[in-house]
Amino acid sequence: MRKLVLFMHVSLDGYASDSNGGLDWIPYNEELEKYAEEVVAEVGSPVYGRTTYRMMESYWPTVLDNPNASRHGMEHAKWLQDVKKIVISGSMDIVEWNNTMLIKDNIAEEIRALKEQPGKNLVIFGSPGVAKTLLELGLIDEFLLTICPVILGGGKSAFHGDGEKIRLKLLSSRTLKSGIIAARCELEK
Repeated sequence: MRKLVLFMHVSLDGYASDSNGGLDWIPYNEELEKYAEEVVAEVGSPVYGRTTYRMMESYWPTVLDNPNASRHGMEHAKWLQDVKKIVISGSMDIVEWNNTMLIKDNIAEEIRALKEQPGKNLVIFGSPGVAKTLLELGLIDEFLLTICPVILGGGKSAFHGDGEKIRLKLLSSRTLKSGIIAARCELEK
């Protein structure tokens, strides 16, 4: 059975974006890019919310036509073009990016059915709104968090909600040279 894994960059105070929706506080460099490649190697299908999907759909296909794209960028763009992508959105009616599935209703049932299929894990990339919904539905099995050494003081979080405590078990962690802590956790049983 496949797992549903959340991969998210978070600030030290638990925000996935700043109060303007920005991500420029993430110290993205070659080391973090290499870590992201390790994560992508585990992915059978990326899972997005509407906002992240639209951002990805508007950018990555353009990389395929860019002769100045980096090796990493080109490889990732080719992978995204072919991989089965999953979008969870109650407000969208269609998705047009190649090989994309839209889940509009019956989210829990649809995700459970996808988890039953053979293959690599389903991985939520960012998408704090969808992550919060999937967490509330009890569908997330693991968390891959890159905890950035910054306090944003506000923004969008996948974790702030109804005050219910969710205990996690740390499976592994490592500190990148930039100060980012890459942590892998699972729900405590």
